[in-house]
Amino acid sequence: MMKRNVMGKRICGVLMPVFCLPSPYGIGAFSKEAYEFVDFLEQAGQRLWQILPLGPTGYGDSPYQSFSTYAGNPYFIDLEALIKKGWLTKEECMACDFGETPDCIDYDKIYQMRFALLRKAYDNSGIESDGGFVEFCKKNAWWLEDYALYMAVKRSFGGASWFFWDEDIKLRKPEALAAYREKCLEEIGFYRFEQYLFQSQWFELKAYANQKKIRIVGDIPIYVAADSADVWAGRELFQLAEDGTPKALAGCPPDFFSATGQLWGNPLYDWDYHKKTDYDWWMKRIGYCYALYDILRIDHFRGFDEYYSIPYGDLTAEGGHWEKGPGIDIFETMKRRLGNKEVIAEDLGFLTDSVIELVKNSGFPGMKVLQFAFDSREAGNYMPYYYPENSVVYTGTHDNDTIMGWYNSLKEEDKVLAKEYLDIRSNEDIHLVFIREALKSVAATAVIPMQDYLALGSGARINTPSTLGGNWVWRAGKDMFTEELAGQMRALGKLYGRSGD
Repeated sequence: MMKRNVMGKRICGVLMPVFCLPSPYGIGAFSKEAYEFVDFLEQAGQRLWQILPLGPTGYGDSPYQSFSTYAGNPYFIDLEALIKKGWLTKEECMACDFGETPDCIDYDKIYQMRFALLRKAYDNSGIESDGGFVEFCKKNAWWLEDYALYMAVKRSFGGASWFFWDEDIKLRKPEALAAYREKCLEEIGFYRFEQYLFQSQWFELKAYANQKKIRIVGDIPIYVAADSADVWAGRELFQLAEDGTPKALAGCPPDFFSATGQLWGNPLYDWDYHKKTDYDWWMKRIGYCYALYDILRIDHFRGFDEYYSIPYGDLTAEGGHWEKGPGIDIFETMKRRLGNKEVIAEDLGFLTDSVIELVKNSGFPGMKVLQFAFDSREAGNYMPYYYPENSVVYTGTHDNDTIMGWYNSLKEEDKVLAKEYLDIRSNEDIHLVFIREALKSVAATAVIPMQDYLALGSGARINTPSTLGGNWVWRAGKDMFTEELAGQMRALGKLYGRSGD
């Protein structure tokens, strides 16, 4: 058994994606509003800021389907910083249409406007002679060159996935790679520029949070997108046919929430290959994450024990079956090669005995979602009296409704149980009842979605699994993070022994 991963004394934090932050340019970014949010967290006595994956998003706008497991989302680049450098003007930024609704991200307009502005900034930057940029490109060449080339070639094919490129570049023939590097030289430079800005600005924001004694909880999706530089440049890592076609795809079997299961569309790993290489790709990937974050939440942890394999070409997940994953071996390798790292294991959903054993043997704290305790469709011991100290409790996650939206839509028998268990006698401050229950539990760490502290309804939900459209779009208003709310959060943390004082 590996060492237990309890994160020290009792602490609390919030779940708040970067894109949900307020800003004048249509989407949350590494702007002054992000720094103000860090100040708010410090004032509120919080010690963790949990975010979602930071990668560049594609079709569907999901942060769990990124063009690269290493690259950062250019939408998060602070435009004000580029104005200060003289690469853009305030007028150019303000003239852009980023959407009409401040509390909802319009990704189509963000896509059209952001890249045009960033390209103009690149043209004005003269960045190629900047020492910091040159050093960044050299240090990150091991992933950056494949990513920049991938995005440049993708653009030359009208945004099409690499499956639909010409055969020579699709299969990475050396003469084709050389030809496209020359043909797309300027575009490649632009994508390097984006990543330089992203990483520089993120590291500054993270350092600011750490100075305030706030640690960042990052999120690593278990799978990478099929339409990604990772798969195009590393096909040996995955279960692919000679032409690059996946042999099978990832997903989840049918359950109470989805009668046909979930077909995610990600290619599956060739775990035999990874084991032979001492999980080298995984160690590089995880090691890079610990440069970006302080603590890592590993998504779909059960996939390391067994993963669901769906035949390629199936339209639903109903025909899939379970295959054995790498098990504890990958985490023992992680400890040997990277040292003891703080991890949160996303162990939600139906868990077999072997998954439970894997979580136990890893020593990582698992997740406990309070909403599941009062949902009769959920199997598992989610009642608070079952929580071990070595766990992280949430009222809900990014895949859940807000606590208010969820409570108001509960089946009557489930609501009766919640009322009896929590002694709910009125509909006043319902959100605080659930927040208090999470904070007072024995779980060493408690993380509450910001929408729950704000008592927001279903309109502030981040994501509804197995749906397309309307997800990843909610944004906080600029006046929501008040001193009064910060005081209330700090008082609750102190009351339940989680204060940052």
